[in-house]
Amino acid sequence: MAKLLLARHGNTFGPGDKVVWVGANEDLPLVARGEEQAHELGDALRAAKLVPTRIISGPLKRTRRAAEIVKSLCGFTGEIEIDQRLKEIDYGSWGGKSNEEIEAQFGLDALTEWDTHHRRPDGVDWSPSDADLKANALAAMADAVTETGFALVITSNGILRYMHSALTGDDANAKVKTGYCCAAEITGTSGARLFWNEKPDAALVAKTLS
Repeated sequence: MAKLLLARHGNTFGPGDKVVWVGANEDLPLVARGEEQAHELGDALRAAKLVPTRIISGPLKRTRRAAEIVKSLCGFTGEIEIDQRLKEIDYGSWGGKSNEEIEAQFGLDALTEWDTHHRRPDGVDWSPSDADLKANALAAMADAVTETGFALVITSNGILRYMHSALTGDDANAKVKTGYCCAAEITGTSGARLFWNEKPDAALVAKTLS
């Protein structure tokens, strides 16, 4: 049995920016607020006196930068590991479009299917496949397990939704806000949610991961 801290990178849009769907092909950097959110996670770990045994990140700029900031604050001295399975979904024709543009082109039902019900809409040209994303989410978590302590995994919202579905636990909303975190307990090839979509908080992570 091992524990993981799962985190979503921070903001990639600043005030006044057009907010669009950001997938695997939209490799945006963190904006100033996004860097602040990574500092909040690192500060929470430092205040809790918790140092991850491993830090594992997706390959995109936004997740790698978040991992670097957390590392600089929490006392982790190892190398950040990059796991391609943590790369955000390729949203295909939806990538780079706003919700309004997606609704106009593909319909409100398709948008609601994912944004509210967390299910892949029929007929979308996303990749990898739904089956691969489900398998990758569980495998990436299982492979992140450490013999002692806990691993910190930093990824994107789409991947976290598949991690949510691969875990058991309270039926929390699968969506994770930018800069927020989750925790899971992994046993073999299965796992359970310990908390989901919470603002980084020293007391919460200490209680859950210590």
